Amino acid sequence: MSTTTTLGALLPAVPLVAGLLGLLLPPSPRDAGTGEAGARRVAIALGVAGAAGALALAAALLVALDRPVEASTTWVDLGGLTVTLGVRLDSAAALVAVAVAAVALAVQVYSIGYLRRGPHDDVDADHRYPPYAAQISLFTAAMLLVVVAGDLILLLVGWEVMGICSYLLIAHDRRLPEAPAAAMKAFLVTRVGDVGFLLGIALLGVSAGSFRIADVLAHDHGTGTLTAACLLLLAGVAGKSAQFPLHTWLPDAMAGPTPISALIHAATMVAAGVYAVTRLYPLFEAAPVALAVLGVMASVTLLLGAFAATAQDDLKRVLAWSTVSQIGYMTGALAVGSTPAALFHLLTHAAFKALLFLAAGAVIHAVGTTLMSRMGGLRRAMPVTFWCTVVGLGALAGLPPLSGFWSKDGVLAAAGEAALHGAGPAPSWVGWLVWLAGLVGVAVTAWYATRLLLRTFFGETRIPLAHPHDPPAVMRWPVLLLAVPAALLGLAGFDWAFARRLLLTPTAGAPAGEHALIHVGPEVLLPLALLAVGAGLAWLRWRRDPAADPATALGPLRPVFAAAFRLDDVQRALVVRPTTALARAARTADEVVVDGAVEGSGRAALGLGGGLAALHRAALPRAAAGVLAGALLIGLAAALIGGAA
Repeated sequence: MSTTTTLGALLPAVPLVAGLLGLLLPPSPRDAGTGEAGARRVAIALGVAGAAGALALAAALLVALDRPVEASTTWVDLGGLTVTLGVRLDSAAALVAVAVAAVALAVQVYSIGYLRRGPHDDVDADHRYPPYAAQISLFTAAMLLVVVAGDLILLLVGWEVMGICSYLLIAHDRRLPEAPAAAMKAFLVTRVGDVGFLLGIALLGVSAGSFRIADVLAHDHGTGTLTAACLLLLAGVAGKSAQFPLHTWLPDAMAGPTPISALIHAATMVAAGVYAVTRLYPLFEAAPVALAVLGVMASVTLLLGAFAATAQDDLKRVLAWSTVSQIGYMTGALAVGSTPAALFHLLTHAAFKALLFLAAGAVIHAVGTTLMSRMGGLRRAMPVTFWCTVVGLGALAGLPPLSGFWSKDGVLAAAGEAALHGAGPAPSWVGWLVWLAGLVGVAVTAWYATRLLLRTFFGETRIPLAHPHDPPAVMRWPVLLLAVPAALLGLAGFDWAFARRLLLTPTAGAPAGEHALIHVGPEVLLPLALLAVGAGLAWLRWRRDPAADPATALGPLRPVFAAAFRLDDVQRALVVRPTTALARAARTADEVVVDGAVEGSGRAALGLGGGLAALHRAALPRAAAGVLAGALLIGLAAALIGGAA
């Protein structure tokens, strides 16, 4: 192995070691704190090492962009079906690894203050911190394994470990009754998609005779096999990346600690599905039916998430639905053939969404509630948090020159190219669908981002008996540092050649119009106009009555949007209740038929034995009486005979 591939192999190993060491550290009482301090030192030190390794890998790969760097060795050979251990590295993998490691490190540092001093604080904090920090490290290791894996089975291992870690971390605070339920929902809903993902990987591996990604990409699978495999993979993408119809778990996952929300939304889980498609994009290019399905899924999810975010009162749920919508932009870019635009938006979203969640955590830490209806007037009391939130929301809405403006414009430009010129592998109607949904999403995003800012930081305070303030330094510095890429990351897009070198690799398909990733031209005026309209409408509604929620303007649509079009109820009616009824019927059948037959045969045997025993017990006295009577008769007969003689 070369130095580069060795470095790539070590990336997931470093947080894995941190996780294992953290689990082995014994907890200690609050007055001692040695277990918590040891876990903190291990998590932070190895987190820094992992981030440094990711930066070193990115620097090394920038000089080797002509082809992916690979190294592998055979792990299992089943006679024509091979599984390998190895890495497959390119610039896109390195950049995503940097984003994962950086956000994970920020979350680890931030959690030191949030978990101990925030609303999740309790007398068992020292006992809970070591496994919490260890699970974050394992979560990070799993995502990095997905990023660098050179074999689909190895990628699947990281994919599944993320599911386990998400369950554990969402359910971290078991004092909250909704946390275990939310964790179970996240685990089960994503598992539905993971079944399809597993079958898709199996189909590709069997077809190619190997699970090595390079072999799978090079093999001619045939149109039918390839389309079926890509559609199965999209089921896993819908689950992990919270896309319609498997998106319902993500808003409920807000029951977990806020730093975990930042990790899931910015660096792991939801990014995994998008990255997996880019990793295997040549297969999707050859399966336009799968790309068409992806385009429909992306457009529906984009609008669904945006409209649902408009009516939420919970600060974290607004951001959660925002993530659902923004991932829709990424998958929409993939549907129209632009992997650079998808990856660029993935990177900028990682920066501004991590910033927004950690800033939201600072607000929750200060006021003790997640409800915007109980906030307001925080701008002066929390100036650092306020300005960082402004940067994050501006990037989310696509306000120039912040990062989200450039990456979202790249998605819209690629969709416009596909719609107007038929560029890209998908049918042109997919481009129209993604482009129109994306434009509507711009206006709606600007509306709910403005509403969030006004309801939280402006107007009269609605916080009873609270003295809000900016968070302590251990929480403040991660927020400040994340504000830098959230503001400036998009500036890399001014140099198209540089952006292309960073984001376009041989494993990713050609973009729909190479000039269209970061392009400032007349077409950008329409998204900017829609942004101004959306933000302006929210501001005008608030200005009319600062005490009222701008969401009242939605009228009868508000409860529909707040319930996310009641798709949870639809899932319960179509899937959960029939499955539960089937399970109960199976249990009843098992208890009545199977258990009844077994227990009935046992009861019959016991009854027969009891009857025989009763007969036996009754026969003994009769036999004894008969023997006695016989003996008496014999004695009497003998006496009579003797007397006669």
